[in-house]
Amino acid sequence: MTLPNETQPLEDDRGNLHYEPDVDEEEQEDSYPIDQYDLVSSPNDFNTKTLVDFIESGVVNIPGFQRNYVWDIKRASRLIESMIVGLPVPQIFLYEYENNKHLVIDGQQRLMSIYYFVKGRFPRREKLAEIRSIAPGKSAVPETVLSDDGYFRQFRLNLPESVPGQPNRFNRRSYEELDDELRNRLDLRTIRHIIVRQIAPRGDEAMYEIFNRLNSGGVNLTPQEIRRCAFDSKFYEMLYETNAREDWRNVVGTKVPDINMRDVEILLRGFAMLMSADEYRPSMIKFLNSFSQQAKSFDDEQVAKLERLLHSFLASCQGLPNTAFHSVQGRFSPMIFESVFVSVCTEAYKTNQIVDGKIDVKSLSELKEDLDFQSAIQRQTTGTQNVMKRLSRARDILKLV
Repeated sequence: MTLPNETQPLEDDRGNLHYEPDVDEEEQEDSYPIDQYDLVSSPNDFNTKTLVDFIESGVVNIPGFQRNYVWDIKRASRLIESMIVGLPVPQIFLYEYENNKHLVIDGQQRLMSIYYFVKGRFPRREKLAEIRSIAPGKSAVPETVLSDDGYFRQFRLNLPESVPGQPNRFNRRSYEELDDELRNRLDLRTIRHIIVRQIAPRGDEAMYEIFNRLNSGGVNLTPQEIRRCAFDSKFYEMLYETNAREDWRNVVGTKVPDINMRDVEILLRGFAMLMSADEYRPSMIKFLNSFSQQAKSFDDEQVAKLERLLHSFLASCQGLPNTAFHSVQGRFSPMIFESVFVSVCTEAYKTNQIVDGKIDVKSLSELKEDLDFQSAIQRQTTGTQNVMKRLSRARDILKLV
């Protein structure tokens, strides 16, 4: 009997965005420092009953995006069977971001399988995305949704026969249908949890590298997927809602949001450069993480203001050719996009207005042909000098009509 693999990919590569990466992207990914942080890790053993209570009370939350629940009922059933018979279960990692508030770093599939079994309900595969959007950033599902047969079905263990011709004694049992002895055994079964906290400096920026390192053993998360785990916020929710809009999909040139969230990272880069370019220093990853940490404090009014600005920018892109933000290599260029975004939005951002006008196609072509601009998007693209050069040339050349 084996425990299920928790690192199954979500889906195939449909919808992947083919974009022009930073020339020095690989070096930047390897340069994220961890020695500047003071962290502490402590082991705890929680039993099943306590874990379900933690999920329902919000003591344990799953970030708005991790690897969404991807196990089928057979994998989940094998986990429950393993727990009942006493097989070892891998430990779970939590990050404590507030007193008695924890995010799941590693172990979402195990936790949610336990929760669903105890609640007696298993999510319908075609409804998983809707279920996650009902209570983003939370693990517990509202009772009205759990009881809705359109979203969930009854969770009875789906297990293979013990030996040919001999049925498994747990098969087809729900949590309520286990006898008292087995149910008590499951309720009191403990799982080791490692709780990680950042002591210094203040903030949660180390959470990025914690996610990065603990998720490195399976299907690696991209930097933006990790940010979605580590820096969930109302601002991020706005970015993800905009990412599904038709006018934004037209700008990036793909109908389906990128499975690895590269398109969301492009939006994030635009805002980070618009609002914090003066603070930019390599690496790009650390800069975007720092901005994402700041964005957690944006209130509803500020998020609404930024959303209006973004939507007005997208309106200013109407009429541009499909290759407007493409490099000479024929791929979407985040460097071109962020330069245009900052140039077009700066005045409106400073005056709390929206973008008024359309981007002049001729001036955009002139920018892309400018030799200084070209050099800044072709080498050392995350170097401070080239980032500032791109922004400066865009401000000098781009026009609205």
